[in-house]
Amino acid sequence: MFARILSRRKAIGHAFAIGTLALAAACAPIPGTGTGPTVEAGAPVQVALLVPAGSATASDNFIAQNLENAARLAIGDLNGVQIDLRVYATAGNPAQAATVATSAVAEGADVILGPVYAEEANAVGLATAGSGVNVMAFSNNPTIAGGNVFILGPTFRNTADRLVRYGVRTGINSYMIVHSEDLQGTLGRDAISSAVRANGGVVAGVQSYPLSQQGILSRAPAIVAAANAAGAQAVFTTAGVNADLPILATALPEAGLNTSATRIIGLTRWNAAPQAMALPGLQGGLFAIPDHQMNSIFESRYQTAYGAAPHPLAGLAYDGIAAVGALMARGGGDPLGRASLTQGQGFEGTSGIFRFLSDGTNERGLAVAEVRNNQVVILEPAPRSFSGAGF
Repeated sequence: MFARILSRRKAIGHAFAIGTLALAAACAPIPGTGTGPTVEAGAPVQVALLVPAGSATASDNFIAQNLENAARLAIGDLNGVQIDLRVYATAGNPAQAATVATSAVAEGADVILGPVYAEEANAVGLATAGSGVNVMAFSNNPTIAGGNVFILGPTFRNTADRLVRYGVRTGINSYMIVHSEDLQGTLGRDAISSAVRANGGVVAGVQSYPLSQQGILSRAPAIVAAANAAGAQAVFTTAGVNADLPILATALPEAGLNTSATRIIGLTRWNAAPQAMALPGLQGGLFAIPDHQMNSIFESRYQTAYGAAPHPLAGLAYDGIAAVGALMARGGGDPLGRASLTQGQGFEGTSGIFRFLSDGTNERGLAVAEVRNNQVVILEPAPRSFSGAGF
């Protein structure tokens, strides 16, 4: 869903804009109590929705409205569960996010949904750690997960594991990791490396490049030489489709990479930019996508309800409400506590199944796709349960 790790900050390369996460080191998560607030059976569940409304950035206000719309759409779909949704504006600011989160807890919030940005989510988690209220943030940054903070955004670890499991099973055993020299690249590199080793593959080498057009072009010959010398069967890249991927996917073949023998595999969602499907270097390449059928249903329903297509983040707000509804419907003595949130059965969301892990990150059901003749071809569909193929 995200081309790059989500942040408000932008860094400009020589020929293209690249979203980055210029993030100060997150504070270590404070262990939570493990239990959520007591929610009486049949009583409304108070959900605090933290959105970046009030920001000076127009896109933040657009995102805020989309998140609230999706949350209200999800509430309308619940059967037998009442949600008291209270919306709090963070302006995309960590200090303000912490302040409104503290207010939300004081006003009786049973769970916090949001905020969007990693810096905000970290601040909210620290501010509410001793309250027993769990936070389901929209971030995809794993460094701020833990304690009482759970992230809803798709993670690199999840994507890397899905692709490497498929690759090893189909004979792709040797991987050259190629990453940008920024935080996204570093986190992606580590996720790929862990996935390769965990699934019995071999890391043939690691190559990096500065996050600029000239940086990529200057490093391409060395990357290709290293991949060829190591006999790598795949180049697994962290590159984003709206940023460095088009340049990298052009530069590597021009520098001599035979993509028929050494396939390019991507950590980001390539079809987010349809024009990328025509890049020669990506033909035969592999990437992962959410459950297309489920995502299409959500987008169609949102369009019907609100007259416009949803922002890519909107589905996460729907997912958060859907998870709360499912947990309340299942009941139990602590429906919104850590044990309930991390139960293995998981939930069904706008992009398929997902579940929270004990470290605060998540696992999502993903399909494996190939670029073939400028089209996306599904090689293995997204699983519909956590006991099926793909896990």
